[in-house]
Amino acid sequence: MRILLFLLDTVFFILVGAALLRAWMNHLRVPMQAQPGRFVMAVTDWLVQPLRRVLPGTIAKGRIDGASLVAAVLLALLHALLWLLIASGGEWASGGVWLMLAMRFLLRTLLQALMLLLIVYAVLSWVNPRAPAMGLLDRLCAPIVAPVRRVVPLVGGVDLSVLVVIVLLQIGLMLLG
Repeated sequence: MRILLFLLDTVFFILVGAALLRAWMNHLRVPMQAQPGRFVMAVTDWLVQPLRRVLPGTIAKGRIDGASLVAAVLLALLHALLWLLIASGGEWASGGVWLMLAMRFLLRTLLQALMLLLIVYAVLSWVNPRAPAMGLLDRLCAPIVAPVRRVVPLVGGVDLSVLVVIVLLQIGLMLLG
């Protein structure tokens, strides 16, 4: 059963993470023609496109991709439902438990995906700072790292702000349980 729950978590991490990344990329007006945009579109179009017909394309003056966020929430709810059914042997759990598990999974996926994105950004900036992907990674990570950069000084010419954000994300995951 643990293997089945692990596989369920992995598949839904990819789906929810892709929906959240799609919303973030749309928020930042990042073109979807290059990677990871094409991957994100391929993984989420089956759910986001029908939602776009029902929901407005953007919320809050065109800055938030509502369909992608609703897709992430719906996928998190489906994950929680399946997880509860598998873990409890088919017994139905209360709606409060279901909703709490879904929101916890959504938040955990957000924190883990941000951490993964920042680790790739940090490693690539040290190994190959002129890589073509650095422009995209910088656009995706800069809004998250910029507030910390204003507070954390360079140490020996090294920017530790990404490391500080990763540590803060890890603390958030620990608090989440």
